[in-house]
Formats: sequence, structure tokens, C-alpha cells
Amino acid sequence: MAEIVKGETGDWEIVIGMEVHAQITSQSKLFSGAATAFGAEPNSQVSFVDAAMPGMLPVLNEYCVEQAVRTGLGLNAQINMTSVFERKNYFYPDLPQGYQISQFQHPIVGEGEIEIDLSDGTVKPIRIERLHMEQDAGKSLHDQHPAKSFVDLNRSGTALMEIVSRPDIRGAEEASAYLSKLRMILRYLGTCDGNMDEGSMRADVNLSMRRLGDETLGTRCEIKNVNSIKAVQMAIAYESRRQVEVLEGGGTIRQETRLWDPVKGETRSMRSKEEAHDYRYFPDPDLLPLVLQPDFVETIKSSLPELPDQKKHRFMSEFGLGAYDASVLIAERPRADYFEKAATGQNAKLVANWLMNELLALLNKEGKAISDSPISAAQLGQLVGLISDDTISGKIAKDVFAEMFISSKDPAQIVDEKGLKQVTDTGAIEKVIDEVLTENADKVAEFRSGKDKLFGFFVGQVMKKSGGKLNPASVNDILMVKLKG
Repeated sequence: MAEIVKGETGDWEIVIGMEVHAQITSQSKLFSGAATAFGAEPNSQVSFVDAAMPGMLPVLNEYCVEQAVRTGLGLNAQINMTSVFERKNYFYPDLPQGYQISQFQHPIVGEGEIEIDLSDGTVKPIRIERLHMEQDAGKSLHDQHPAKSFVDLNRSGTALMEIVSRPDIRGAEEASAYLSKLRMILRYLGTCDGNMDEGSMRADVNLSMRRLGDETLGTRCEIKNVNSIKAVQMAIAYESRRQVEVLEGGGTIRQETRLWDPVKGETRSMRSKEEAHDYRYFPDPDLLPLVLQPDFVETIKSSLPELPDQKKHRFMSEFGLGAYDASVLIAERPRADYFEKAATGQNAKLVANWLMNELLALLNKEGKAISDSPISAAQLGQLVGLISDDTISGKIAKDVFAEMFISSKDPAQIVDEKGLKQVTDTGAIEKVIDEVLTENADKVAEFRSGKDKLFGFFVGQVMKKSGGKLNPASVNDILMVKLKG
């Protein structure tokens, strides 16, 4: 669903490719045993290798390799059995080696593809060009002193996966859908926590504009290190408009790296875009080519969890859910697991409604994750069971649900303690209805003279008089017979 930017001279199409840096979930760094915990004191997680002390040699972390292969398999991508680590040379204060160990010509993962779900119900494939491993740089701190900058090397050497897409993305909606799906897959796999606010997942947006219908790619600008999905959407909206204004004004787009300024809501030029040869890549002489064995890859493949798209399609076929409901439920693995447990032996659609409309809303209001829900999956299933077998009405169920959220009690216990069981005895129902009709004789006459809309009034009065305990379906049937009688 391509987004069109309307210019003064015609329509323009946005073309985007993304480079996502995802921090590998690992207890130690890519080439050293230093820890990777977030939020540690500056320079407290730095080995001699990370600090580039003379004579220190990198030793590859096998678990990080396993995580990269697992991610490649989750992206339906080609696993390259031989890959090469190279030195990417550039100089910056937070890069003590003067180079970054990365992969260029021979990455560990080749071409793949993922599906994104769009708001109009369509599904679009986005091609993955490659995934390679590399070490992160440190971090320069410019706000610690009025005249000096400080360097924190805690991130130096942290293992990253750079996941590069083809230029298949056509606007802010597709970009956010792509990032969301990618983060979802990484979290399901357990290879990256996807916490963009902590810097463990960062996006570079390569954006260019072209006339609608033109197949030639325009000159792209790279918007560097955007750290939230909302910021990605805002950056795309600003940069696409900026490029159209430059092009329609007779100017040319310079290939450059730009930064997103969230305060001013604009991108600004950072530096001219380097080409690969500017980094003087060459194989790292301290690291042999990485050669994978087939059984190593097969073992990882056999341990993969059910991935989001597989789970979505299964929920639709097994539980009869629509595409939207299934997409919401599989958005997070703990949410999907919760739903599946709650729906066992119950009306799955009803469970989905209660989970999405009631439980998630309350959890969000309380700032709680579903793993911290005071209502267990089994208890939500039990509540739906009480509705399905007419023990309680849907209205009473809301009161029971509210009490469950506060007390964590089983729904049956709350129903028993408060005497909330639904009345299904027709004699008892008729008694309440007769009382309501006697009290509202004038309204009965109006109904019988043609004011059919008064039926809702009578239902409301009956339910009010009974404290909501009467079976609604029985009330409707008996009430209609008596009113027409």
C-alpha cells in the first residue's frame, strides 16, 4: 500500500530500505567475556579486548553465532556455511581499536523474506538482503561536562546483528509494520529483546523519492539510529516532504547521512554518505573464516519455536478467529500463550474478546505485562465457561471479572460468595416480569398500540429489578409473549 506524496508538479512515491541493528541476547560480548547487562555503571563492563589494549586477541562467542543462525532461519533466509569477519576502518573517540569487526562480502546470513500485515487487510512480503554480525562501538557522552565529552565503553564489543532489507518498503505504515514484525520475530526467537528505548534495537532508514510510475531509484539519504517506531514514522514524513521540495525546486538530493531531531521534528545533515571502499574493508587477520557444520544448523532449526505468522494462521484455522484478532493475539509470545491456555476447552472467540477488550485494557491502565496479570489464563477460561453454560450473564461477568482482577480469586468462588448465579427458572422469571408489567401498565398499552421500541425499556426494568441475575435470552422470550398477549 504505497504512500503517495503530492507535490506541486505531481505525485511522488516513497522508496525505503531499512538497516536494523539488533543487539544479540547474550550474557557476554561478541569477542570477549565482558558482561552485557543494560544500565551498568559507565566503563564497568569492559575487557582488555573491548578497550583495544595492545596484544589482545578476539575470541568468537559461539552462542552469538548460534543466535545469528537462529535469526536467519526465523527470517526464512539462506544460511551461509562460510562467512568472514572483516575490519571496517574508521576513527571515532568511542571506537578504541580504530576499526569495527564486521562482515561485508561474506555475511553469515543471505537472502530471506518476511510478511507484514497492513491496515487494509493485505499482506505484503518484504525481502531481506542479508544479516551480518558485528561488534558495537562505545558511546560518547556530551552532557556530563560543559566543556568536555566522556566515553563509556560498556557497549564496545557488544554483539549486533545488522539486518538489511531490500528497498521494498513504500511509506511510514509499511516501515512501522516491518519494524514491528521484525521485532516480534526476534522476541519469539529469543535472539534480541527488541527494547528500542534501551538501544538494543535501532533502525537506519534509507529513503529516496521517485515520480509515481517511475521504476528508477532516486538518490537516497540515510536517517541514522532512529530509536522508536513513532520516530521512524515522523522521520519518514518529514524527509519525504523535504526531498520532494528540493526536487521540485530544481535541486538535487545529495547522498548523505542525516540525523532525526525529535525536538525540532526534522532531519538534519550529519555527513556525506560513505561508500564501502571508504572504510577500507579487509579480512580480520586475527579471525579465521567462520565455517558452520550442517548438523550445527540443523540442530538450531529443529529447536525453533512456532513463529508469529505460523501461529497466526493456526489460530485462524484452529480457533476460527479473524485475521485482525489473530494478529493482535500473536503480537507478543506471552499473550499468545496466555490466550491458548485460556481457550482450551472454551469458546475461543469469546476468550479472545475478553482478553483483548477487557484484560489488556486493564493491564495497560495498570502498567502491567500479561505475565503479571492477577487473572490467570485458566481463570479467564473458567469465567468464559460460566458465561457459556448460563451460570452467569455477560453483564454479571463484568462484575465478577473486576473482582477477579482485584482479588485473583476463581470466578466460581466469587459467584458463590456473592450469590450471582443466573436465574434460569421460568417461573421465577415470569414472576419478575409480571411485577414490571403491572407497575408499568401505561407503557404496556403504548407498546401494544405500536411503540415497539419500548421493548428495550421493559427488558431493562426486568433486569434491574432482578439485579441482573435473570437469563437475558429467557427474559426476552417470555417478555415478548406476555407483551403481545
